[in-house]
Amino acid sequence: MQDKIICLPHRTSSSHDNTSEVAVKPLQMRYNLSSGPREMSGLKTDLDLQQYSFINQMCYEKALHWYAKYFPYLVLIHTLVFMVCSNFWFKFPGSSSKIEHFISMLGKCFDSPWTTRALSEVSGENPEDTDHKKSGNVACHGGVGLEKTQSLRSIPEKIVADKPSASVLDKKEGEQAKALFEKVKKFRLHVEEGDILYLMYVRQTFFKVFKFLLIVIYNSSLVDQVRNRVPCEVEIQDMTGYKDFECNHTMAHLFSKLSYCYLCLVAVYGLTSLYTSYWLFYRSLKEYSFEYVRQETGISDIPDVKNDFAFMLHMIDQYDPLYSKRFAVFLSEVSENKLKQLNLNHEWTAEKLRQRLQVNANNRLELQLFMLPGLPDTVFELSELQSLKLEIINNVSVPASLSKLENLQELSLYQCSIKLHTTAMSFLKENLKVLRVKFDEGREFPSWLYGLKNLEELHLTGSLCPDASKNIILESLREMKCLKTLSLKSNLTKIPQSIVDVSNHLQRLYLHNDGTKLVMLGNLKKMTNLTELEMVRCDLERIPHTIFSLSGLQELDLKENNLRSIEEIVSFQHLRKLTCLKLWYNGIMYIPEHIKKLGSLERLYFSHNKIEILPSHLFLCNKLRYLDLCHNDIRFIPPEIGVLQSLQYFSVACNKIENLPDELFFCKKLKTLKLGKNSLSVISPKISYLAQLIHLELKGNHFELLPQELGCCRALKRSGLVVEDALFETLPSDVRDQMKAE
Repeated sequence: MQDKIICLPHRTSSSHDNTSEVAVKPLQMRYNLSSGPREMSGLKTDLDLQQYSFINQMCYEKALHWYAKYFPYLVLIHTLVFMVCSNFWFKFPGSSSKIEHFISMLGKCFDSPWTTRALSEVSGENPEDTDHKKSGNVACHGGVGLEKTQSLRSIPEKIVADKPSASVLDKKEGEQAKALFEKVKKFRLHVEEGDILYLMYVRQTFFKVFKFLLIVIYNSSLVDQVRNRVPCEVEIQDMTGYKDFECNHTMAHLFSKLSYCYLCLVAVYGLTSLYTSYWLFYRSLKEYSFEYVRQETGISDIPDVKNDFAFMLHMIDQYDPLYSKRFAVFLSEVSENKLKQLNLNHEWTAEKLRQRLQVNANNRLELQLFMLPGLPDTVFELSELQSLKLEIINNVSVPASLSKLENLQELSLYQCSIKLHTTAMSFLKENLKVLRVKFDEGREFPSWLYGLKNLEELHLTGSLCPDASKNIILESLREMKCLKTLSLKSNLTKIPQSIVDVSNHLQRLYLHNDGTKLVMLGNLKKMTNLTELEMVRCDLERIPHTIFSLSGLQELDLKENNLRSIEEIVSFQHLRKLTCLKLWYNGIMYIPEHIKKLGSLERLYFSHNKIEILPSHLFLCNKLRYLDLCHNDIRFIPPEIGVLQSLQYFSVACNKIENLPDELFFCKKLKTLKLGKNSLSVISPKISYLAQLIHLELKGNHFELLPQELGCCRALKRSGLVVEDALFETLPSDVRDQMKAE
């Protein structure tokens, strides 16, 4: 290719005189060789080699067509442009990271043992059969299939038949699969937001089609310009003596054949681009449906995807549909829940759960599980379990194996979404005695509780308001024939009618209203069998008159209301069974003298009020065993307190008392005496009368020393004596030793 063009002068009538002969004369060229001069035959032109070289260059630049000159460079440039266009989206930062991340996850999902196990479990296939079901490529002959195969060649070939079946998933594999679920979920949320991959692919396809058409058009029109013989006319005749030359393009024949071959290759590439364009518009590539996967595998909750996520799945389908099928396993919540369940069972073994068993306040063997991703199946191996407490656990699925817990009587669900198997529901209907439910939203409220016919205690905490559409309406409790205790911690404005359905057998009603004013209490009159009633934080300003009709009431709690005056207390004399009255945490200023008519009272709570004076009539309730008057403004304790010979608990802590009457120490059954945080400076030696005293609180007063008579309180130990350490040291050493001895 050194001599790209070779030119010879064209003889005309105006040529040199010595060239007018018809015969071709030899051109004399002499060389100073040892053999002597010799002649060579040819056209005599009187031109030397430098002039021929000059003419060749001149004619190459001037006479040869540009297409014939630059054809190799055009091929190179077009090829580079096609390569850049096809691979630009693999290098562009906005798309390359998504593609690489997707390919990486795709390979991991394909290889994950959980994929094989999930497909086999859900679809009822053997793991080995699932792996062997490798589908063929979708019909995409020509452009799309070839191009996608080349574009996605970074995905290694999977010989699935050689992989072992994942019949047992160990803990490490389970954790890896769990991490894959999280990655796929986050990747989907990120990629579905945009369509940069789709737009970039559409644009590059349009550009390749345009480029293909441009190359075919101009190459077809210019390929004839590649000729062997090229006429050349030189304007500088005075340098050579000739004006017209005939030139031979040495590469013309080769370039002509290569150009036709090049056109054929570009035509093939162009057809692939045209087919890709057709594929882009023939179907919606921004939406991807897993319908065929759902039908084939039986995993019905695989969601359809959109935007770039859908586009990449369409692309991978052109490579091998088996990838998207196995990848879909990690989009399914059913599959994720099964994996979580498997990991739970690995982590929470039956032995580990047994170590967490404790006896609760109801003297039942209880298991408490907090903030787990689900309910371990190993729980149902604890046949001795009596109480199950679940807190903040979403999507709890209770299987039929719940029936194995023959001793289960109590169930607590605190902010848990639970689904019951039919067999499990039948078991709870027959065996469950106590149910506690705390809920925030309607989806967490178990509507199946209304069918628990043998339930004895029901405790509900959450928003229950029939006037608000967003809150839960308490439906009829008519099926609960055995219900004896009902606790509602909510925001009721009136007592629900559904409570009336169980009024004939309901014995304990607890209403905690969270500060919402309870105004309609008419239904209380129908609760004739109530023995305990709590109305806490109901914004009551007066004691409701409807309470006085509850003749069987034994305990009444009106904690944290807005009671200022309790003159209505005189009506409590009709409640002859009332033994416990709790009026604590209110704003009560004084205790009316009618309190003396409550002769059956045994426990009285007046703490955290604003009482200044204790009336002597209070101590006519001579059955009192428990009297709590702490956190008030009391300055004086009447000597009539000595009448309370049954008193065992007496608290006047956090008041303003300066002196104690000696009659207090005549209450010889006192076991707990709380006098802390007052203004006492001395305590009577008669404290020795309290032989049964086990708890004495004196801290926060102005004592200088303690009476040595404390040694006569044989039951009082150092742990039960709440006093400053320095003050304790004022006792005789033998008394101190006695108290320290356990």
